[in-house]
Amino acid sequence: MKTRQDIRNVAIIAHVDHGKTTLVDSMLKQSGLFRSNEKVAERVMDSMDLERERGITIMAKNTAVQYNGVKINILDTPGHSDFGGEVQRILKMVDGVMLLVDASEGPLPQTRYVLSKALEQNLKCIVVINKIDRQDARPQEVVNEVYDLFIDLDAGDEQIEFPIIYAIARDGMAKLSMEEESTDLRPLFEQILETIPAPLDRREDPLQVLITNISYDEYVGRLGTGRIVAGEIAMGQQVAVIKRDREQYKQKISQLYTFDGLKRVNCDRAGAGDIIALAGIEGINIGETIADADNPLPLPLIQIDEPTISMIFSVNNSPFAGKEGKYVTSRQVRERLYKETLGNVSIRVEDTEQTDSLKVSGRGELQLAILIEMMRREGYEMQVSKPEVVIRLEDGVKKEPIELAVIDCPDTFVGVITEAMGRRKGTMVKMINNGTGRVRLEFEIPSRGLIGFRSEFLTDTKGTGILNTLFLRWDTWQGPIQSRLTGALVADRPGPATAYALYGLQERGELFLRPGTQVYEGMVIGENARDVDLDVNVVREKKLTNMRASSADEAIRLIPFRELSLEQALEFIRDDELVEITPASIRIRKRVLAANFRPKRNKGE
Repeated sequence: MKTRQDIRNVAIIAHVDHGKTTLVDSMLKQSGLFRSNEKVAERVMDSMDLERERGITIMAKNTAVQYNGVKINILDTPGHSDFGGEVQRILKMVDGVMLLVDASEGPLPQTRYVLSKALEQNLKCIVVINKIDRQDARPQEVVNEVYDLFIDLDAGDEQIEFPIIYAIARDGMAKLSMEEESTDLRPLFEQILETIPAPLDRREDPLQVLITNISYDEYVGRLGTGRIVAGEIAMGQQVAVIKRDREQYKQKISQLYTFDGLKRVNCDRAGAGDIIALAGIEGINIGETIADADNPLPLPLIQIDEPTISMIFSVNNSPFAGKEGKYVTSRQVRERLYKETLGNVSIRVEDTEQTDSLKVSGRGELQLAILIEMMRREGYEMQVSKPEVVIRLEDGVKKEPIELAVIDCPDTFVGVITEAMGRRKGTMVKMINNGTGRVRLEFEIPSRGLIGFRSEFLTDTKGTGILNTLFLRWDTWQGPIQSRLTGALVADRPGPATAYALYGLQERGELFLRPGTQVYEGMVIGENARDVDLDVNVVREKKLTNMRASSADEAIRLIPFRELSLEQALEFIRDDELVEITPASIRIRKRVLAANFRPKRNKGE
């Protein structure tokens, strides 16, 4: 069939922090998109505040550059396994991928995951070995590891003959071999034109557009982004919308856009192979097909991997409820969560027996923590339970998700990590020692075992370890896993915490708050060193008398308190505790606030 040589559609896929967004930055700059004197932010594609703060891509985004008269649509994807659903649907829009691999770290769990999804869809691949200027770079060994990975994933003969580009994305430089001299990304652009197949020219066929992304514009409303698989589309045209349940209705396209650089550009007409955004279709969702009004033919639905972690979101009912948030009712929280499912295909929301609670399932703790953080910044108040794994029943057998955990750490910590993983039902499957003083360990471990492990791992490795995880398979239930080994210090009355009271409590354990913080009965104010919960008085003041002490009062010196982040709070809590989240505060509390009604926990639990 005839192809459209004026377009290429390519996605950039990689493990987190291997330089995808930085490479897109350099491609945009060298395509002449910005003026020479224009000030451009780093990682310009990471447009969300949370993405900039954390240095990771959360939402997949698309841009387009022109090179030698060819329009290259580039799709930047997240590198963290929790956002794998974004990668799966974006691969539906492209004909090939650029697989970025760090020249020192080599292929990591998410590299395997994104590559397996690309190979499943028979996409052409360009391998880019990035960061070749690192002191510990080992490009040739990494290339061999990439070949091993392709073979391991049963790549076909054609797929395994991939071109290799060596690059320094930060400096905007790429070359075909390590010996070559290069100052720009021209070799990479040339390779994209040569390797990535041009889309089929099916403009004569009936219209078919698969919607893979949803966004919102304050002027034109809801926008659906997708690739035209067949046919042509024009502004003002009447089309058929085919829903996920195959119901159909007709609508008129009010606005049509293509992409140029970082902007959406109005256009009158687009054809097969183009990536477009369209407005005017009420209630359009991801995975739905825009088809020819007279001959509506649906496209296959986007298949997304199942969620593995769930949490209960409920209305905040603590004594401080409604003081800091703007949206506090169950109706508002429910509407916001269901709205999230429209644009985020890997999140699932279900009703529970309690009318004020909802069960939210996702790919991992980070994905759910990002959702909570976004809601918090929008002014929502809520309470969330401890993350739990999703359990399946297959032929009467209880099954749970198993993950592959890849740990990179100094060899002095191998013993302590192996012991910690063993406690959490982890089994070592591989150990690689390159003789550089660092070791790579691979464990198969239930997802339950990883909940709350990250902070313990960073403490055990004194902050020098790197932990990456990837969903592997569903397997039989691995038995009980011991949770947190310490108890909690719980406030037994309301009021402001005093330095005098905290000074007396700091030898009991680690404190989570500073003097002057308002507390209520049942609020967790610290971690007890022993495995029991302890009700304590944090509002006690020093009695003032007219008797002078024989020595002048010494200044109270408090040990610095540990201010828990949202992820740390979610990792810390037990089943009988909740995290209270408001725009201004993150607090940990007991489910039952009154100490005399709170069931005492058995030590063996």
